Amino acid sequence: MRRLLPIATLLVATCAAQNRLTPQEQSQGWKLLFDGTTTTGWTEVTGLPFPKTWTVADGCLKTIVGPGAFQDIRTVDTYRDFEFQFEWRLAKGGNSGVKYLVQKTDRWQKKGVDGFEARARGFEYQLLDDGVAEEAIKDPKRGTASLYTYFATTPVIKAEPEKFHQSRILVKGNHVEHWYDGAKVLSFDLTDPIVVKGLAAPDGTLKRDTMISLQHHDAEVWFRNIKVRRLE
Repeated sequence: MRRLLPIATLLVATCAAQNRLTPQEQSQGWKLLFDGTTTTGWTEVTGLPFPKTWTVADGCLKTIVGPGAFQDIRTVDTYRDFEFQFEWRLAKGGNSGVKYLVQKTDRWQKKGVDGFEARARGFEYQLLDDGVAEEAIKDPKRGTASLYTYFATTPVIKAEPEKFHQSRILVKGNHVEHWYDGAKVLSFDLTDPIVVKGLAAPDGTLKRDTMISLQHHDAEVWFRNIKVRRLE
């Protein structure tokens, strides 16, 4: 007689299957940053405990949307030269992002509600339902996989909502790349005058050791299969 596994065991196995390293990735030095079932390795972006505006659902780190304030989350560890890879899905009309080369964080009381906003400030790999977002239609520098407000992708991405996509960010020395669904769609240099003027300190310096932050932009977004490889 065939023995059936408990539903809880099957769910854990499914979540683990969605969040894994291949043997090749293991040999290349990749590290899994999310196990599909717990929030271990993640905190609120200012370092406070993991916020209640995020949860673990269906093997994903997922935002909780509702009235109130929202917080970005961050990796506990920091990185300098690295590759960061993740899969993500947005609800229709959604907006989110991944922050890296974070220069500072902010936390403030949100007016009119009982709660605090918490944000990472730095480079943002934009995630957007570009099909309905006016900002992306008017300005490709605000579209999916762009360096938000600074550089557009080539070609301009039209990300489909309610579907998982794969993205990758590479930072090596002064060179940065954005990848989307297996294709490199943007590359730039940290010494570019646009970057220096918009993101560096007044003396032209950039903080290089960085957390990696997932943005809560008052929209449903799911993240899974999150991994990183140091390139030092």
